[in-house]
Amino acid sequence: MSKATILTVDDDPGVSRAIARDLRRRYGERFRVLRAVSGDEALVALREVKLRGEAVAVMIADYRMPTMNGVQFLESAMDLFPAARRVLLTAYADTGAAIDAINVVDLDHYLLKPWSPPEENLYPVLDTLLELWDAAPDSGAPETRVVGHRWSAPSFSVREFLARNLVPYRWIAADEPEGAQLLEAAGLTAADVPLVVTAEGKVLHAPSEAKLAEHVGLRTSPASDFYDVVVIGAGPAGLGAAVYAASEGLRTVLVERRATGGQAGQSSRIENYLGFPDGVSGAQLTDRARRQAARFGAEILSATEVVALEAAGAGRVLRFADGTSIGTHTVVLATGVSYRRLAGTHLDDYAGAGVFYGSGSFEAANCRGDEVYIVGGANSAGQAAVYFSRYARRVHLLVRGPDLNRSMSHYLIEQIEAIPGIEIHACTEAAAGDGVDHLERLTLRDNLTGALTTVDASWLFVFIGAEPQTQWLDGLVARDARGFVLTGPDLPGPGGHSPRWPLARAPYHLETSVPGVFAAGDVRAESVKRVASAVGEGAMAVTLVHRYLEAQ
Repeated sequence: MSKATILTVDDDPGVSRAIARDLRRRYGERFRVLRAVSGDEALVALREVKLRGEAVAVMIADYRMPTMNGVQFLESAMDLFPAARRVLLTAYADTGAAIDAINVVDLDHYLLKPWSPPEENLYPVLDTLLELWDAAPDSGAPETRVVGHRWSAPSFSVREFLARNLVPYRWIAADEPEGAQLLEAAGLTAADVPLVVTAEGKVLHAPSEAKLAEHVGLRTSPASDFYDVVVIGAGPAGLGAAVYAASEGLRTVLVERRATGGQAGQSSRIENYLGFPDGVSGAQLTDRARRQAARFGAEILSATEVVALEAAGAGRVLRFADGTSIGTHTVVLATGVSYRRLAGTHLDDYAGAGVFYGSGSFEAANCRGDEVYIVGGANSAGQAAVYFSRYARRVHLLVRGPDLNRSMSHYLIEQIEAIPGIEIHACTEAAAGDGVDHLERLTLRDNLTGALTTVDASWLFVFIGAEPQTQWLDGLVARDARGFVLTGPDLPGPGGHSPRWPLARAPYHLETSVPGVFAAGDVRAESVKRVASAVGEGAMAVTLVHRYLEAQ
């Protein structure tokens, strides 16, 4: 097989030769190192690599170049090799521009010149980026193909499931020649979408998430029938618990109903998480955490729904939707929350066909030049607004309150205010939707005057509220009036609402009304709804698991 490419672009010949020399010294055996002295020259080289069917692993571009600077080059190069890792080479005086570029080209890292010695300032960065690139599936390998309609809700569900589980796929419209040929070969018509053709050639017609997961390489069934700890939910809290539990030698299985990452995994850019000064996308953070948990030996089950929890003596039994079950000493509930559905007239009728709950970031390219509406006033909505502003003609942020100050981080408010393509509509709600086969018009309500305005709109992304989805715990685990799980000192005592704490000892801080069952992250009542606190609670839950097991 031909070597993948590491490309470096710098208009200073001396710098260009120096970085190419250092790259060849370290990576020359595995990668072909190309260098160019302008953005235009580099794009020509990339097109030749593309025509040869070869891969590009990393692109390193100098920020200060005439005609086309490094950010402009990387933005153009993303269309040719979207999976390549992107690095900006910059002088100290330009670090502000490099930080700004993070939101423009989803920058992976920026390097300061000079980078000497490379053993300290260059190689560790590239080693990490190449490890991430290696972990991604080979773009030249057989691919999963999805055939569907742009405004088909079932087609969207398949695409969302694959994207959120980091399974690469190629989207083919049913009315394109290739799509029509695949449908005909499968004995289907354009009305029968979605059609999924796996990398092995398996044909799946409108598959369930469990069936789809099974055929794209995701594990859906446990390898054992008993564990030390079962973590339910693979958001930041669940991933944190799985990493710490597995790293400390506990037999650990992480069970996720839909996709790893939870709501955080859908975030286009998380900038206030400790250790990532340049920010990190939710998908990147999820990918790293998932691989870290797997490396320590945690099993990860996808598209597997837990429908019941039972106390069986000293053990706990979890029952799955498919009728199977597993036993465990302890449980960590980390199921997070779901976005609330819109109450506006007919709006939910267009779910997946113009109305999207969560970021749907893979739809961003389809929004190019359009008006995009986003509902919500918290960080997730703000991050989506910044991300979609790179593609849309204008982003409209609909906020129920008078401003963003109460619910959104200050750094994000400043970013939004600096982007002219984002318009904030305070005291405004989405009241109704209308269209034929997809959302075409949106009715907005001014909450101060009651006035209604109808606008043309095909894209509405919703980030409102938080619902814990804990109905399956009815009768066993104590919850508050909104369904959030009560733990530790918040549990009802004698005379409180059943179920109550059953033991003589006090419950541990994150322990639920069922001894040995803990809750962490957003699903826990009164928790701080932030990624960092969720990860911290996941780690703390494992410490309490150890304390519980030692006392048995």
